[in-house]
Amino acid sequence: MASPISPIRFPAAVVTPVADGGKSSGGFDAVFRDAVSTVDRLGGNASEGVQRMLSGEGGELHQVAVDAQKAQLAFELFLQVRNKVVEAYQEVMRSQI
Repeated sequence: MASPISPIRFPAAVVTPVADGGKSSGGFDAVFRDAVSTVDRLGGNASEGVQRMLSGEGGELHQVAVDAQKAQLAFELFLQVRNKVVEAYQEVMRSQI
């Protein structure tokens, strides 16, 4: 019998913007900075894996493919969150006081 598919785990910076028992961890800018660095790190890992594979240094093809897919999904998640934040900002700016 095949094993069930495990759920996707989002980067901690995106899922838990508040840390330390409910104390703010620096606000939106810290969460945003962490999310950007996580997406950048995943993209860098995928790029390094592809470069190692193409240069013949080794590495397993399936791991390179998984790393590339993780980077793509993280970027797409980040892009959708950004779109929602921009949409919310525009809605607030359209509202009348």
